[in-house]
Amino acid sequence: MRRKGWTVVKKLVCAAAMLGLLLMNAAALPELGALHAKSAALYAANGQELYVSNADEKLQPASVTKIMTMLLAMEALERGEVTLDTMITGSEHACSMGGTQIWLEPGEQLTLDEMLKAIAVGSANDCAVAVAEHLAGTEAAFVERMNARARELGCTGTTFINANGLDGESERTLTTARDLALISCELLRHPKILDYTGIWMDSIRGGKFALANTNKMLRSYKGLTGLKTGYIREAGFCISASAEREGLSLVAVVMAAPTKEDRMADAAALLNYGFANFTAWTPPEESCAAVPVTRGHSRAAHGGRQRLRARKERGIHGRGRAKGTRKPDRARRGRTAGRRADRQNRRRNPADRAAVRGGERGGGHGFRSVWPFRALGHGNGSVIHGAAFSDCVLFDERFANPACDFGKSMVH
Repeated sequence: MRRKGWTVVKKLVCAAAMLGLLLMNAAALPELGALHAKSAALYAANGQELYVSNADEKLQPASVTKIMTMLLAMEALERGEVTLDTMITGSEHACSMGGTQIWLEPGEQLTLDEMLKAIAVGSANDCAVAVAEHLAGTEAAFVERMNARARELGCTGTTFINANGLDGESERTLTTARDLALISCELLRHPKILDYTGIWMDSIRGGKFALANTNKMLRSYKGLTGLKTGYIREAGFCISASAEREGLSLVAVVMAAPTKEDRMADAAALLNYGFANFTAWTPPEESCAAVPVTRGHSRAAHGGRQRLRARKERGIHGRGRAKGTRKPDRARRGRTAGRRADRQNRRRNPADRAAVRGGERGGGHGFRSVWPFRALGHGNGSVIHGAAFSDCVLFDERFANPACDFGKSMVH
């Protein structure tokens, strides 16, 4: 059972390679150098950690909090609970927010599309609360969803107290650069959000209220797509910056930078480091061909399709023979014994076992040359780290004689 489990995992990893991998360009990554911010993190958009600096210190995120508000809004949009034309009404509570806002009036209605634009571009605190109330009934209930979602994403150092990042009367939102990076990566799984975070200037209320993006890197950094800036005096200058070049999407989080200029410089340094040391690469479809099997068995070789059909007729999970079927003849029993002997031999001979592992025993493809993979940036030997098998930053620790051509393209 354990051998089957490893085979399945290896096939999934190789399927991931066929869909697209981010590969390391250098064997040893140099230090990034001194940053101005207290905390920083660089992640690939798939959730893979690439660089961290004091990334687990709990700090205030200010308006970067709104990436979670936008994430929950986008998820509600995908579930069909709301549409971009859904009207959102400003409550007395929402309209009482200070800081950056669009000065919602109690009872005023805007579409969700306009609300998201105001949140992403203008960092509107009142709109963030209005959307939260619409989705969950109250802001308090929405905050519970925010914290629950953060836990689901593995954010162990995050506690939200509201939907916009402002300080409370006796409490404050706390998070880490690592957690903000994870939330940002999850938000990027909803490409529609980039239609808002990438806006430089726009307007709402029929053109009567102008918006200018608080993220000035949109004008100064090539490939920037978002995501959100934040500032209050207690938090300093923060940003979660996303950028994409040549198919490689990165997220740089900077927290508690002393000045606005330092925030931009640190974010740019992180992104430059990522684009300089990593690349997006998609192997050609023919890179991994079927591995010839010398001592394995394909299902078709011994009537596998007929057996599967017979099992389906009597229930795939049923044991024993279907009622009325004959006992196996001696020839079939002999073949079964032969296969059992082959399995025992492979247990004794690791080389034979490796030759068959992941091969055409079930009609599939073998990719043993790309195993084991190690997750980049952790050094813990984990096979997969990140959001999905299909988009992990991986490299092989032991490319000796790769059977698949795409192994030759990896620099490790």
